Amino acid sequence: MANLASYNEKRTLVEVIGETIAPIHSARSEEGAAINENLRNEAQLVSSKDNVITEDGEIVLGQSSLNDEELKKNIFQDPEIADYYRKLYANSQYEGRHHFDPELEWTAKEEKAILWKLEWRVTLWACIMFIGLQIDRGNLVQATSDNMLKDLNLTTNQYNYGNTIFYVCFLSAELPSQLVSKMLGPDRFIPLQMVLWSIVAMSQAALKGKNSFYATRALLGILEGGFIPDIVLWLSFFYTSKELPIRLSFFWTALSVTTIITSIMAYGLLRLRGVCGMPGWAWLFLIEGLITLLIGLASFFMMPASAVQTKTWFRKKGWFTEREEKIVVNRVLRDDPSKGDMHNRQAITPKLLWESLKDYDLFPIYMLGLIAYIPATPQSFYISLMLKSLGFSTFNTNLLAIPYNVIHIIMLLLVTKASDIFNDKFLVAVAQPLWLLPLLVAMRWWPGAQQDAWATWAIVTLLLGYPYIHAILVALCSRNSNTVRTRSVSAATYNMFVQAGNIISSNIYRTDDAPLYKRGNMQLFWINIGVLGLLLFSKAYYMWRNHSREKIWSKMTKEEKFNYLATTTDKGNKRLDFRFAH
Repeated sequence: MANLASYNEKRTLVEVIGETIAPIHSARSEEGAAINENLRNEAQLVSSKDNVITEDGEIVLGQSSLNDEELKKNIFQDPEIADYYRKLYANSQYEGRHHFDPELEWTAKEEKAILWKLEWRVTLWACIMFIGLQIDRGNLVQATSDNMLKDLNLTTNQYNYGNTIFYVCFLSAELPSQLVSKMLGPDRFIPLQMVLWSIVAMSQAALKGKNSFYATRALLGILEGGFIPDIVLWLSFFYTSKELPIRLSFFWTALSVTTIITSIMAYGLLRLRGVCGMPGWAWLFLIEGLITLLIGLASFFMMPASAVQTKTWFRKKGWFTEREEKIVVNRVLRDDPSKGDMHNRQAITPKLLWESLKDYDLFPIYMLGLIAYIPATPQSFYISLMLKSLGFSTFNTNLLAIPYNVIHIIMLLLVTKASDIFNDKFLVAVAQPLWLLPLLVAMRWWPGAQQDAWATWAIVTLLLGYPYIHAILVALCSRNSNTVRTRSVSAATYNMFVQAGNIISSNIYRTDDAPLYKRGNMQLFWINIGVLGLLLFSKAYYMWRNHSREKIWSKMTKEEKFNYLATTTDKGNKRLDFRFAH
């Protein structure tokens, strides 16, 4: 059967575009006309209160329910809808079905206490696992500061090919990885992934040349692919749809924090060059891979399958009391009833991916995911090689990478917060290409670029500390998908475009363009101009789409609106009542 979308997400246009507009489901005639027989035949359920569960799994409130604020918060207060879902949860063998309670009430104080438990036990550990990912995904840059390429007889082009192989494998593994995660469960598969890739990461200490370098890059990409969507799926078992985005934003903050930590670690680990006859970069791979291995092993014990499965032989009391378990389960179900349908916990399949790729209304965001981060990415790959070539020591090279990460964190938080304050995503996001523009001009046309050591470091530091708009675009992709079930697909599709952009970035700086990379910096300059233009086009496109729909919607009577909502085959962002965020 079709998955069921969250009725809360479609309740008002205010939640979609932040404007004070009347509820979109107030679409009944003044006389409260009865639902026609066609609707009753097509819907999965029409309750005595005229609340409808459509054939496609959407919930539409009837006229008598529109002014019932309690029912809007808890749709299960309609006993017929509650009974429908109770049977659905039983049939799907949902693990929290025995805690489903439409009458359960709790205080704001109780909910706040539970959220704090979730922050410390779920979000914090998810961030720690993400740190493990970033350690093994990002330490290649630090390893190159210790003459790794020279030791392995690698050219910069071959270094690029290694990065390309990694991202191609990472991208290719995302769908198969999610299918395996669906079969095993993210609580089992994520720790297994981490253990396997950490073993490969440690094995990089034994690299001998080009072939072994390519092989480990491929294996790391295969084993790490799908990790992030699996983490998102696991988090969704504990948080509501409105709570999840801010938790995901912690990941990008953790990414920069990890780079700061590993830069400090590299300063010490690379000094082990010569110990046991091993180069410093080999010790770096070995010890940091061991850290990830320990995180992966701990994750087998730190990741319960759900909120109602935290009690086990090594955690006899569990995380929650029985009442707290009930609150966690019911607050999530009231936000999105489909989360109790275990069939909804499915990986992204080729069919779902194709449906997402056909969604032309999300293509502006997908294309931004492809090109938006290219202008700054080559420098992140090459910063160690650049600084070494300018005369900085191996150890100072890693310490000099810390300032840009500090700036990056600050700018990420500022630009993301500004997009919320001004309620304008694309115009605020323009800050990124505008910030990068003069720095790319300097890298391409200033005679001192990559000649004057400290000036070049300052330029690259500011360039890599740019206002990162990834969190803004992820939020836009989520909101403009409209439904819970399409959000996970569109988020994965967007991430694939980002990885494809990384593949492009890996091949901008070439050996025949070294050491000034004038051709590469020219390409980055024009791509950045393209990002600026695409952001402005996207803003205009979504404004035009909203205006076109509003003209049609405003001409419909209330009864026509209600019948449309209850019978339409339009899905997600194709519905006439949906307005795009921009």
